[in-house]
Amino acid sequence: MTDYSLKPKVQEKQYNIYIDNFSIEDFKAKITEQIRGKKVLVVISKKVEKLYGEKIFPLCDDEKFTVYKFILPDGEKHKNFKNYQKILNFALKNGFTRRDCILAIGGGVVGDIAGFAASTYMRGIDLVQVPTTLLACVDSSVGGKTAIDTDFGKNLVGTFYQPKAVIININFLQTLDEKQFKTGLGEVVKYAFIEKSCGTVEYENLINFLGENFEKLMKKDVFTLKRIVEICVALKISVVEKDEHENDLRRILNFGHTLGHAIEKYTGYKKYTHGEAIVQGMIFAFNQAYKIGLIDENYKFAALDLISKFDFRAVKMPSMKKLANLMRMDKKANADKIVFVLPKDFGQVQICEFATDELY
Repeated sequence: MTDYSLKPKVQEKQYNIYIDNFSIEDFKAKITEQIRGKKVLVVISKKVEKLYGEKIFPLCDDEKFTVYKFILPDGEKHKNFKNYQKILNFALKNGFTRRDCILAIGGGVVGDIAGFAASTYMRGIDLVQVPTTLLACVDSSVGGKTAIDTDFGKNLVGTFYQPKAVIININFLQTLDEKQFKTGLGEVVKYAFIEKSCGTVEYENLINFLGENFEKLMKKDVFTLKRIVEICVALKISVVEKDEHENDLRRILNFGHTLGHAIEKYTGYKKYTHGEAIVQGMIFAFNQAYKIGLIDENYKFAALDLISKFDFRAVKMPSMKKLANLMRMDKKANADKIVFVLPKDFGQVQICEFATDELY
């Protein structure tokens, strides 16, 4: 089992991130270790509950705590004020106190909304994140971002709130369908392009690793998946420990996201997955960087070749004019400028600002 610890500079709270191909019994035992109090509110996705509910529950054989289950429908559209309020009311109705715990089991939608609920319920109760998708394992479960979506855009209401622990069971990834697996791979590829900017001591050369282990990865080889998750989590830890609240370095994690989030919003979160939209955002970033002279032709074609290797579903791009207003609503926007993370060299990125008429 890989055991990382994460301690952001601006707070005292350090927590562990456990990564392994746990058996169900070991997995349940690891969860039980992290839970305190008499009550646990499990926020679990409908799909995960259907696949694993009978195996996961009961969490323990004795009566250490009482489990209350809130099943959240699947899909980004359910990460909203209405369900956030339902979770809070459910906790209040069942007498949860500040000494109890919320356990999030599912993908990024579950982790984001359950985390936001935990951060605001009685000004904060314990949160344990159990990501079950590749996307959540490598990205949303680590780093303390919580949020819900609004009619104006994605993740515009939220908090920075670190969990008590993150427990990643690689075996959950075996039941992901191709669509959900590839949306996670979109974020994995993102880490490859920002690796040198993350400030880690050891350089793993994720770009080469993905190329050399492509077939094993696509076959969901458990050891390859575990290594991929370990590399991505280590990169995110390095960034978050230096900049928890996205004031500077953490902005590089948004590579591909400015345009990607706008595409998701424009298409109502229905047409494309998060990963598909982010991949399109990265393709745009490489083209934009090449046109303004940040990168040379060799790096651009090498990067686009790696992306094409994964055969991500193509995104039909709306006009830049239609997306511009949505990008101005992005959290990273600055006055009349739109902020992008662009590649500048092999595995390195930088922050750039553009007016709408400067976008190609």
